[in-house]
Amino acid sequence: MPDVGIIVGSKSDLPLIEACARQLEEFGIEAELTVCSAHRNPAGVVEWASSARRRGLKVVIAAAGGAAHLPGVVAAWTDLPVIGVPVPTAHLGGVDSLYSIVQMPAGIPVACMAIGEAGAHNAAWLAARILGLSDPELAERHRERRDALAGR
Repeated sequence: MPDVGIIVGSKSDLPLIEACARQLEEFGIEAELTVCSAHRNPAGVVEWASSARRRGLKVVIAAAGGAAHLPGVVAAWTDLPVIGVPVPTAHLGGVDSLYSIVQMPAGIPVACMAIGEAGAHNAAWLAARILGLSDPELAERHRERRDALAGR
């Protein structure tokens, strides 16, 4: 059963989020991936988000570009931690996405990563840290990978 739910608003976001999915795989974390738009299918997003805990998910990663409402809508309908990944855009380079994700109202928290692929990777790293709070083996794998990257 997957521990992480990944949701993107468009198929065009899939190449970016693949970096996140690969990183989760390297940690040994199972994830489910869904394409569902907060604008084109809001009822689908509400159903997906509100049933996330029942389906066994523990963390959600939501990638969105432009108006980037998806992470916030998901956070409004689940009590799980939500990590937002801003997708780069043609006109503003993803700054619009970042502002949309990071400026959530009080009570609807979304952790916001960097724009683009680095953010996608870090979303997986943060999910691993969150899951590692209750999984000592995962926490150790995370520490080993981090130390290897740091040359320790």
